[in-house]
Amino acid sequence: MKKKTFVTRQQIEEITKTYPTPFHLYDEAGIRRNAEAVKEAFSWNKGFREYFAVKATPNPFILNILKEYDCGCDCASMTELMLADALDFDGSHIMFSSNDTPASEFQLANEIGAIINLDDFTHIDFLEQTIGKIPETISCRYNPGGVFRMSNGIMDNPGDAKYGFTREQLFEGYKLLKEKGAKYFGLHAFLASNTVTNEYYPMLAKQLFELAVELKNEVGCEIKFINLSGGVGVAYRPEETPNDIRAIGEGVRKVYEEVLVPAGMDDVAIYTEMGRFMLGPYGCLVTQAIHEKHTYKEYIGVDACAVNLMRPAMYGSYHHITVLGKEDAPCDHKYDVTGSLCENNDKFAVDRMLPEIERGDYLVIHDTGAHGFSMGYNYNGKLKSAELLLKKDGSVQLIRRAETPKDYFATFDCFDILKKMK
Repeated sequence: MKKKTFVTRQQIEEITKTYPTPFHLYDEAGIRRNAEAVKEAFSWNKGFREYFAVKATPNPFILNILKEYDCGCDCASMTELMLADALDFDGSHIMFSSNDTPASEFQLANEIGAIINLDDFTHIDFLEQTIGKIPETISCRYNPGGVFRMSNGIMDNPGDAKYGFTREQLFEGYKLLKEKGAKYFGLHAFLASNTVTNEYYPMLAKQLFELAVELKNEVGCEIKFINLSGGVGVAYRPEETPNDIRAIGEGVRKVYEEVLVPAGMDDVAIYTEMGRFMLGPYGCLVTQAIHEKHTYKEYIGVDACAVNLMRPAMYGSYHHITVLGKEDAPCDHKYDVTGSLCENNDKFAVDRMLPEIERGDYLVIHDTGAHGFSMGYNYNGKLKSAELLLKKDGSVQLIRRAETPKDYFATFDCFDILKKMK
């Protein structure tokens, strides 16, 4: 099976006349289609909102597109809160889900009216001491512990994660928050990452819906929203079947009607915090082959490196690669596709069967729209690449310029390196 690119070699050859490789390219038309599909999938719930995980793609141009579909922002840090606020997302459209949170970040979240999602029981007193009160609307993150399994073998290990309240802490936490003045409550959980199955959200929803009914009955909490968080993934490998968001939404609806409606909780809003599903397939890293090496293996060196996309180096993650202009050529050459970092794990592919690659060929590395550029860093003094938006009309917009040496040296206040540069 093949994965199709949303850009052609001819388009890339035109783009590179202005913007040299490497760069991340995003597909506006695809982003819009997907955002509309998510809205439709959960349209049965009047209060539904997708709070896009800003950490996945923290670009104001992308956030403004999603804002048109009433998406909010899921923020996890000071700068993400600042970005959402600068783009005029109101407090009800900002979810602050952080952990090990500095006081200054709780203060800013409170100042801009964001919904605070607490990660730990001890943060209740910390929050109160920091901002002088408990907000009327508050949420808590639940961690059921143990191992999370699914029928198709997908699993994760919540019990080994640093996030969330235990069940006992959750009930005590809601009681304490209510005593301290909270009136409206949310419930949040994240149990598995990058699931490629339509079962995950409905299974998670059932657990949270049943828990919400217990909290209402035992603690007397008014549950206003249930946040299914992220975890809905993308099909990185061509043989995988992508998630069907409409089937997922329908699965959640059925559980909602089975559990919440009979409990008189048919006004509970459903929130999601998807990053990967919202943006992953609608971005790619475009790079050019600049070297070939023939030693114990066959290597193709490209002008991108793990600075531009660290998931393969950090996690061993698979990202499909298309050699533009050779989509129909036989994949009869085995390569390691490498970057130039002084690290042996700086490889976008290992023993990958690809068409014969020549210097000058353009390679598209798929599914980098989320957790691609955003996870970049400056090891070896490498500079982050540009981000471009392929507009619906086929034009290209620069939405983040490439870094320069001036950017890299900007924080060295003690002396001016740039004076020595010619």
